[in-house]
Amino acid sequence: MLSPEQSALSVRRASDNDIPLIRSLADEAFRDTYREILSPDQLEYMMDWMYSEQSLRRQMGQDGHVYFIAEFFEKPCGYVSVQPLGLQEDGAFLFELQKIYLLPAFQGMGIGRKLYAHVASFVRRAANGWPCRIELHVNRNNKAVDFYKHLGMEILRTGDFPIGHGYYMNDYIMGVSL
Repeated sequence: MLSPEQSALSVRRASDNDIPLIRSLADEAFRDTYREILSPDQLEYMMDWMYSEQSLRRQMGQDGHVYFIAEFFEKPCGYVSVQPLGLQEDGAFLFELQKIYLLPAFQGMGIGRKLYAHVASFVRRAANGWPCRIELHVNRNNKAVDFYKHLGMEILRTGDFPIGHGYYMNDYIMGVSL
């Protein structure tokens, strides 16, 4: 849980000016998350694929990803991104939680729950009273699966998704209706 200094935690919307910061946070947080799960070559491929400056600019621009930065005592400690995918056949607005990562030193403090709550609030506002749903892809071997279950998400399906260069993301697709 968060320390008594909960007010020391803030979440702000990221801009293009934060791309170097996101890249720096990912360099530690994403690598730490996947170093035991992915091969070093796949890890490097995915870092470039998802976190190059060009990729982040595309995500924040044409792909519509909205990034938020978490800061604890004004020190950046993590990030999250969500992408609106639009109205689905079932009448709900679908949002994909694309990324949520914390630096290792800040894990276990409740910051991940705060980031998720921030995204859920953002999604509800964006849906403007319409039914909405958040889905995400998480590696089946990632300990974060339990974190998402604790937040009320359920495993909806599994998939092996080709990402290029012969690599796959072996994921659960989890979701929750808000």
